[in-house]
Amino acid sequence: MKHEIEAMWMGRRRFNALLNGHTVVMDAPERVGGEDQGSIPKPFVLSALAGCSGMDVVALLEKAGCVMDRFEIKVSGELSKGQPMQYTSAHAVYDFHGAPSCEQAAVAAVAKSHKELCGVSAMLQKIMPVTWEVRFNDRVVDTEHLGKPAPSLAQPAS
Repeated sequence: MKHEIEAMWMGRRRFNALLNGHTVVMDAPERVGGEDQGSIPKPFVLSALAGCSGMDVVALLEKAGCVMDRFEIKVSGELSKGQPMQYTSAHAVYDFHGAPSCEQAAVAAVAKSHKELCGVSAMLQKIMPVTWEVRFNDRVVDTEHLGKPAPSLAQPAS
């Protein structure tokens, strides 16, 4: 199995990429010759991390019988100073709002995604640190990244 995309030059700095039948627009800012009709390409790596891990987490929470009222992921990537500019680390913040009984399942789902399931996280971890934290109902929850082992999905919710 393999993934394949096609990118078509649309003039100036703009490219339209066809991914599984969906068009993604990439462009450069006006200050460097583009028309700012789409995102620059590099942040798509961060989007891929959020989407890949987020889909894992939602599936794991559904399996655990936990439905969130709200769930957001913010991913930041630290850029190198020299050329070629590249990410030197990534950090994801998972922000859950839901029943307190689902807190431990959320922490465990994030850890399982990063350690076992998310291919994007696994690829990125080969070249740079990928860290994460979990917020649940507006407070930071301890995770392995913050120095305490993450609970397993088998543990009962508290």
